[in-house]
Amino acid sequence: MDIYLRKKRWKWLLFIAALIIVGASMYYTSILVNEIRKDERRNVEIWADAIHRKADLVNFTNNLFEQIKQEERRRAGTLAEAQRRIITATSSEDLDFFLGIIAENTTIPVVQTDEAGHIVSARNVTFNIDSAKLFGGSIRKEFSVYPPIVVKYFQNKKIYLYYKDSQIFSDIKKVLDDLIRSFFSEVVINSASVPVIVTDSTKKHVIEFGNLPMKNPKDSVAILYHTLESMAGQNTPIKVNLADTGIRYIFYEDSVLLTQLKYYPVVQFFVIGLFLLIAYLMFSYARKSEQNQVWVGMAKETAHQLGTPLSSMIAWVELLKLKGLDDETVTEIEKDVMRLETITDRFSKIGSAARLEKTNIITVIYDTIAYMRSRVSPKVNFAIIPGSGQEIITPINLHLFEWVIENLCKNAVDAMDGSGSLSIEITEDVDHIHIDISDTGKGIPKSRFKTIFHPGFTSKTRGWGLGLTLSKRIIENYHSGKIFVKSSVLGKGTTFRIVLKK
Repeated sequence: MDIYLRKKRWKWLLFIAALIIVGASMYYTSILVNEIRKDERRNVEIWADAIHRKADLVNFTNNLFEQIKQEERRRAGTLAEAQRRIITATSSEDLDFFLGIIAENTTIPVVQTDEAGHIVSARNVTFNIDSAKLFGGSIRKEFSVYPPIVVKYFQNKKIYLYYKDSQIFSDIKKVLDDLIRSFFSEVVINSASVPVIVTDSTKKHVIEFGNLPMKNPKDSVAILYHTLESMAGQNTPIKVNLADTGIRYIFYEDSVLLTQLKYYPVVQFFVIGLFLLIAYLMFSYARKSEQNQVWVGMAKETAHQLGTPLSSMIAWVELLKLKGLDDETVTEIEKDVMRLETITDRFSKIGSAARLEKTNIITVIYDTIAYMRSRVSPKVNFAIIPGSGQEIITPINLHLFEWVIENLCKNAVDAMDGSGSLSIEITEDVDHIHIDISDTGKGIPKSRFKTIFHPGFTSKTRGWGLGLTLSKRIIENYHSGKIFVKSSVLGKGTTFRIVLKK
């Protein structure tokens, strides 16, 4: 019994040590994970701040572009006014100033036409003025971005001044358009590896997306809404209002790495726990296999050692008969010799495949109890239910099963100190047979219901603690049944139950 108490203490000590090691490992891992998580979060915050800064830069560039646009529009108007003043001027007026304004225009493409659409003059254009007499076709299309400036002069005649963006302005606009187009692409392809979805102002239509586990969020509306809702729950969407694009919302969430880091301690705990469980089961299995080998070897050796003196005893019995020893004495000696033969046979069957035969289990129990009545205290009252005339047939190994009943009954008699009641009740259902062996002895603490079946566990001063271990092995390994403590009350008694398959 002390062995199992020490074993239990060692198990608890090892379990606590394992918990401390696992806890320390998880604590240190948690610190590392939190540091990496903070670094990831800083990267995300830097990325989000960069979006705001770049959006401000794009909008600032667009404002400059608008100012240049207005300036070119104003210059075009100045050119038109200068053209009108030259046309309507009298011979006495000095036109050098207005001619200077027109001459200084080296950037804005300008085409002047009459009311009939004939090109009168052109400046800073790419086509040949001599070959292009009429303002039409590709030329009109090229200069139709802005409405023409109409100049009236003598007798309400009109000239039309067409202009378009200068080359410098066009280059700036191209840069701005590229900047706007690349803005959202750079947002979704970010160094922080943040999953991103860019939507329009309704927050329903996807403009761009990147770093998502799904191939295309547009494929499923339900998945899209769920993803957007999840992202909005983690971070407030970034509102961006860029030139010529309208309002856009940038939804984002933690990177895949950061999400994995959140669950890493849980996964680590599960993996370590699984490893410890597998290791424990493997060592436990190895230990049980080793114990089984020891049991089998001990049983076989015991049977072998009993064989030689048993043969001699049989010969001695025959010799006593020849010498005229009284029959009663010889009969009792023969019974004990037969008993030794049965014990030897039982030990020899340990470790071997037991042969099961269909037997009336009630008859076996009655016979076993009849043998024990003469070998225990007369103060022990036996009761068996049902009566001896009943039949419950099940496949058993006769000698091994008798051994189990004897062990349980002997333990019951010892628990009652040779005085009390021992009852055996046999019941059956469709698939199983139940055998309840009850005594009125000392009882067993509930904490030891399983421990009492361990090898070496005994409460007796001179006991070996093998009876219940052998009984459990015989019932479970050879008969595919179960044996356990059904109930026990300290000071009132214990009930063991054996369950056999029909």
